Amino acid sequence: MAKKITMQQIADHLGVSKFVVSKALSGKGGVNEMTKERVIQAASQLGYFSQKNAYMRTVKTERPQGLTGGKQSVIVLMPNIRFQTKDSLYWGKIVEGISSSLEDLGLGMVIISEQSVDNFVNILNPDGILGLIGVGQISTPLLLEVHRMGLPIVLVDMEDPLIPSDTIFVNNMDAMARLTNHLIGIGHKRLQFIGNDRFSRSFRDRHIGFRSTLEEHGLMAGVQEGLMLQLQELEQGDIEGEFRSWVSRKLKAKSLPTAMVCANDSIAVTAMRVLQELGVKVPAEVSVSGFDNIEDSPPGGSRLTTVHVPKEAMGRRAVQKLLERIEKGTEPMEKILLAGDVVYRDSTAAAAGSQSSAE
Repeated sequence: MAKKITMQQIADHLGVSKFVVSKALSGKGGVNEMTKERVIQAASQLGYFSQKNAYMRTVKTERPQGLTGGKQSVIVLMPNIRFQTKDSLYWGKIVEGISSSLEDLGLGMVIISEQSVDNFVNILNPDGILGLIGVGQISTPLLLEVHRMGLPIVLVDMEDPLIPSDTIFVNNMDAMARLTNHLIGIGHKRLQFIGNDRFSRSFRDRHIGFRSTLEEHGLMAGVQEGLMLQLQELEQGDIEGEFRSWVSRKLKAKSLPTAMVCANDSIAVTAMRVLQELGVKVPAEVSVSGFDNIEDSPPGGSRLTTVHVPKEAMGRRAVQKLLERIEKGTEPMEKILLAGDVVYRDSTAAAAGSQSSAE
């Protein structure tokens, strides 16, 4: 039998107190983020979480089978409710896919938006809960608490290297590469990625797809500045001022790119509106593309070229994967990529002066 890993052993391994380890693993305050991350990584490496998970599975097998007296449900965790409401054009569609699949199976759904680990533990009663589907960005301490309860986890549009879980994404790199290839194919040589690759894994993968495509076409040589406008205000949801200042500088320097490849549709819609207000014609002077296909465009503006993300299908696949995980708990974890389709509309056109525009 493997030797039990204790908090004291983790503390000794890191050279910190047991109190610090306890606070970090519980998700409570009083420990800085760097120390918390070190504790979580050490606990994971030493096998602390896997033994907790095994213990919870053992406890669950001792309960009465069938969980009679209550409807079996799946927790849908959406902590960042400001961006991830059920009514939002992106996240709402994913939740619709989850909801419809669970309804077809006769299972319940409980949406939780709690961000505090302590409050989350008080809310969650594992009896009758089959597992958890996390939608969007979720903190590591919150996911650790679910993992320690022995509940299977499926994450949609997010992953955490410290949490054993299946994940569901659209194939961001492939879809962005195909969109970028199209823009290059119609004559664009000065392209700019508009977003922030630190905002989410999906944004990072989209930027990788964009950049790798430029490298394949030899368009990296001679670049004087970064190929990405890092929108620092993205998390606050207020990027218009930052983007307007950047475009104004580019116009003054006569160095505006001919194509702006935006990390999502929301950024693209803001970009088109600002360009329109500054007198830049879309797509005659600058092509603009988005990602997500949330079917939104500025009033009087061009219809947005974008990548369609199969949002409801992602939700349905998350339910399917959760049930597979419940049935076959020892199978290797999977990262599932669903294909995205490029939707060509009139916010993109051949670069001015290119052979494609002359045809």
